[in-house]
Amino acid sequence: MKSEVFKNFALIIITIAFIIFIYGIYKAIIIVNKTQIGTSKGTYTSYVTTSNEIEKKAKDMSTECNNTTCRIQKLLDYVTNIPYHTTIFQKKSPQKTIQENFGDCDDKSNLLISMLHSLGIEAYFMLVPKHIFVIVPLKDKRLAQTKGLWINGRKFYILESTAKDSKIGFPLRYKLEEIEAMVEPFTNEKIEIDTIFYKL
Repeated sequence: MKSEVFKNFALIIITIAFIIFIYGIYKAIIIVNKTQIGTSKGTYTSYVTTSNEIEKKAKDMSTECNNTTCRIQKLLDYVTNIPYHTTIFQKKSPQKTIQENFGDCDDKSNLLISMLHSLGIEAYFMLVPKHIFVIVPLKDKRLAQTKGLWINGRKFYILESTAKDSKIGFPLRYKLEEIEAMVEPFTNEKIEIDTIFYKL
């Protein structure tokens, strides 16, 4: 009798362990799907964050601003002045990029977009061969003579995180057909691009 109870108890424990194992695999797949996106050249991994540290830094840097354009430029100034340095095997969180005070285009773009997001500013990743940059939609008369990427009828301005002291509306350095993906950074979804132009 006792051995039968023990067998049933062991079976219950094994079943629970199996369910927990399957659930763990499911959660891991969800996490990978939210951080990785495939391109023709491989897989891009996103390291965006919504941490309090990033939000506080973004707010502190833009306290003197009274419009979105100013806030974006302040954050861009900060990120572009972090020294550019590539690391072959290690991608960093935005917090680590701040702590170590260096990063490559992935690290710096992830930091920039995390800071923009913390201020409620819409922004996207643009993936091109061996590079990533950030775009933002802005309606500002002061930028009327600045070229932008017109995507699906909306004008987006390029933010180049690796060009020191660059301004909103950095020139496009790639052919339009080289753009591999427009990515929503926090859901990691590719945005469908129906039309795209680079013009005023």
